[in-house]
Amino acid sequence: MSQPDEIIVVFSTAPPDKSESLAKMLIDQRIVACVNVVPVRSYYRWKGEFCDEQEHLLIAKTTRENAEEVIAAIKSQHPSEVPEVIVLPVIDGYPPYLEWVHQETL
Repeated sequence: MSQPDEIIVVFSTAPPDKSESLAKMLIDQRIVACVNVVPVRSYYRWKGEFCDEQEHLLIAKTTRENAEEVIAAIKSQHPSEVPEVIVLPVIDGYPPYLEWVHQETL
């Protein structure tokens, strides 16, 4: 079982025209401390078709306690039928930064 104060990183891809609004919504709700937005090119198969998409990768930092709320918020505003949302634990980091993440997500 994870600790309530554990820091996590949430990865999600989004169309370039939706990434800014998704990032702002997550920060405005104070469920994430920070979102980095990086242009990426995604290749995948969807419903039997090969897809090649220009997307943005959202890299959000938050606490484990907020994971379900972050996932639900992304899903509610994301245009994809099945949006990519992956949560990874942070096993170590610069203590002042990790504390800042906690303070921003209270």
